Amino acid sequence: MTRFYSRLWLCLPFALVITGCKSSPPPPTAAPAKPAVSYFKVDPATAGSVSGKITFSGRPPARKVIDMSEDPACVAAHKGKAMEESIIVGNKSGLENVFVYIKSGLEGKNFETPTATVVINQGGCQFHPHIIGVQVDQPVEITNSDPVTHNIHPMAEINREWNHSQGPGDPPMHRKFVKQEIMIPVKCNIHSWMHAYIGVLNHPYFTVSKEDGSFTIANLPPGTYTLATWQEKLGTQEQQVTVAPGGQAVINFTYKGRS
Repeated sequence: MTRFYSRLWLCLPFALVITGCKSSPPPPTAAPAKPAVSYFKVDPATAGSVSGKITFSGRPPARKVIDMSEDPACVAAHKGKAMEESIIVGNKSGLENVFVYIKSGLEGKNFETPTATVVINQGGCQFHPHIIGVQVDQPVEITNSDPVTHNIHPMAEINREWNHSQGPGDPPMHRKFVKQEIMIPVKCNIHSWMHAYIGVLNHPYFTVSKEDGSFTIANLPPGTYTLATWQEKLGTQEQQVTVAPGGQAVINFTYKGRS
């Protein structure tokens, strides 16, 4: 028994040493800070613009009247004849609702996301506007000003596809598109005639042609660009354009119809 206690006393120092040397877990490491994004700023002293007109050559197709009779509330909400919007030829053969954008020439430049909200309204049982341009991650608000339930269904292929109903008096829906995609068709699953298109770009240089076919893209840095147009029935076109420092380049497009 005496020998046992002697051995125990001999082992205690070693146990104390081992216990005292036990290492504590290292403190958690902080996640590395994300590098700040450097946004490109256009020098107003050298910024230029590109403008022009998109025309339709040939006999303009007759616009069709949309039959909304399946929903009398839509007939009442529209307050007049509803015309389809796929091809609208206006004054002096100007082609309306053509999406115009810089396709190339801005590589390597990051642009800050605008905080302004783009509104898509469902009014008179049609989408307004018919052609919409937004920047990646820009806020989009969807409203319903009709006394009927609508459904907005962007059929995206690169972005996430989604599909939501919105009743009369429902609060606005808020969405974003996180990737560039040209163009995203939008439909209403309740009213088959309701269509729109959304162009999503990672820069702010895009527009939609007006009633007379005119367009302007302003505040462009000097450079050589590929300018592209998109029309839902007539397809796409491209031209190269050079914008000099402080210059105002002019370029026109023509879509041909049946003679």
